[in-house]
Amino acid sequence: MTAIGAQAPDFQQRTPAGQQVKLRDYRGKYVLVDFWASWCKPCRAENPNVLKAYEAYQHRNFEVLSISLDEAREKWLQAIAEDKLPWLQVADLRGTQNEAAQRYNINAIPQNFLIDPAGKIVASNLMGEDLVAQLALYLK
Repeated sequence: MTAIGAQAPDFQQRTPAGQQVKLRDYRGKYVLVDFWASWCKPCRAENPNVLKAYEAYQHRNFEVLSISLDEAREKWLQAIAEDKLPWLQVADLRGTQNEAAQRYNINAIPQNFLIDPAGKIVASNLMGEDLVAQLALYLK
């Protein structure tokens, strides 16, 4: 269940370096769980907004964790480099069958969920200027 106020479904996936990352590793922080893919033009267009939010709030108990729905590792890594995304990236390289995406009922991307320090979903689908505006409310 991914409704506002629900406990965020936990998941575990690997970074490009092979490190296992779990959502619960982020307890105690606000985390934007961001679903995207290298082949998704709207996702790539949204990445600068996520980067702007990350740069503004990374020192205020805020992290971004991006989950890629890519299947091709090389294209995923190339997109991370091209878009200059400094936060942790994870994927299982199963495309739209990504385990985390299935737990979050992802049918279209980009899509995101803002998770509070207790692990509850407090907002979803924050895009553009709305992302920074909503973060300002939570990260005073």
